[in-house]
Amino acid sequence: MYQLKKISTAVAMIGFSTAVFMGQSVAAPLDSVNANNQATTNNSDNQAPTNNDEASISKNNANKANAAEEVSPVTNGVSQKLARDSKTANASNKFLPTIKYTTDNLSVAAQKVNNATWKEGMSIDRVIGTKLQALLNWHHNGVGPVDGYWGKNTRKAMQAFQQANGLAVTDTLNNETWQALTKNEKLTVQPVLVSYQITDADVNIKMTEIPAGAEAKSKLEGLYYESITEGLAEKFHISESYLKALNPKASFTAGETITVYNPGNPNTKPVSRVVADKATETLYAYDDKDNLVASYPTTVGSTATPSPTGTHTVEVKVHEPNYTYTAKDGSKSILPPGPNNPVGSVWIGLSKPSYGIHGSPDPDRISRQASAGCIRLTNWDALALLGVIQ
Repeated sequence: MYQLKKISTAVAMIGFSTAVFMGQSVAAPLDSVNANNQATTNNSDNQAPTNNDEASISKNNANKANAAEEVSPVTNGVSQKLARDSKTANASNKFLPTIKYTTDNLSVAAQKVNNATWKEGMSIDRVIGTKLQALLNWHHNGVGPVDGYWGKNTRKAMQAFQQANGLAVTDTLNNETWQALTKNEKLTVQPVLVSYQITDADVNIKMTEIPAGAEAKSKLEGLYYESITEGLAEKFHISESYLKALNPKASFTAGETITVYNPGNPNTKPVSRVVADKATETLYAYDDKDNLVASYPTTVGSTATPSPTGTHTVEVKVHEPNYTYTAKDGSKSILPPGPNNPVGSVWIGLSKPSYGIHGSPDPDRISRQASAGCIRLTNWDALALLGVIQ
C-alpha cells in the first residue's frame, strides 16, 4: 500500500462513518476528527497483481436493507447540478461537473437507445445494454464506465438493485427486475444518450504524457489526462471507446456537438456506513437508518495483499491528493495530483493505517484487477461518495 502524504486540503468531516471490510468486528464511532490529518498508504498498489482469487466470505446484509426513497430525477437539460440546499448536495456540486445537454438532432441510433424497452426472452444487445446501465446508474447502483455491454459490473449493479428492492437475486435480467427499474416514470422518460456541445473548457484542459516510472511522474506538474477524449469520457462516465463509437466522425473540438451518455444525478443521502464486500467486489453505502442507498463496483486486494477484514472509521477526506512512492531502496518520489494519480482524484483515509477508499486512473479496469488492499472506485464514484460520506 502507499506512503501517501496529503498536500491538498482535507475536506472536513460531518459526524462519522464506518467502513466495514466484511467480517465480524463491531464499529466504533470517532468522537472527533482532525481535518488536517495525513492520509498514508504504501506504494504496492501502483504495481497491483492481476489475479484476484479471494476466499469466500460471509454475505453482507444488503438484501435486508430498504430501497432508497429517492432516485435521480429528470434533469431537464442539466445533469449533476443539484438544486437541494443541503450539505451533501452542495458538496456534490463542488466536486462534480455540471453538464448542460439537449436532445436536439439525436441520431436514429441514439433515439433507439432512449426508446428501448426489454421483455422477457430478449437478448441484451448494446441498445438494451446501454439503457439498462443507465437505469442502474440512475438508481445509484454504479456500473463503472458505460459501454452498453452486459458484463460483470452490470450484473453486480443489477444484483445490488435487487437486494435493495427486496427482489430475488439473479444472474440474468428478469421481468420483475426490469419492471422495478422502470416503474418510476421520471426515470423512464429521461434520455440516456444526449447531445452535448463541447466547450472551450473541455478542450483547454491540462494534458500530459504519463511516463512509466514513478521518478519521471514526480517531475510532472500534474498527472493530468493524456487526451481530450479521456477527459470527456470521464466527465460523462462512459468508456472512451464507446464515446468514440458514438461519434465516429467527431474531431472533438470546441463548438462541436457530440452524442454522450447522460450521467444523471448522484445519491445525495448522507452515508453513515459503507461495506466493502470482497466476495462481490462491491462497495455498499448505507444511510443512518441502515438503508442501502448506493453501490459502486470496486477493486479490492489480492490474495497476496488482501483488503483487511474488520470495521474501521473514516478519518480523512481528501480531494486531489498527491502520492508518495517509496522505492525498494527507500528513496521517495512525490507524485502530483491529477486524475491519473495512482489514487485518482480522491483519498478517503481509514483508521486502519495506510488503508483507504480512493479513485483510479484506469476506470475500465475497476473489478478487473486487484489492489494492494485499498478499495478503488472510478473517479466519478469516488467523487460522488466524497460528497456524502460522513
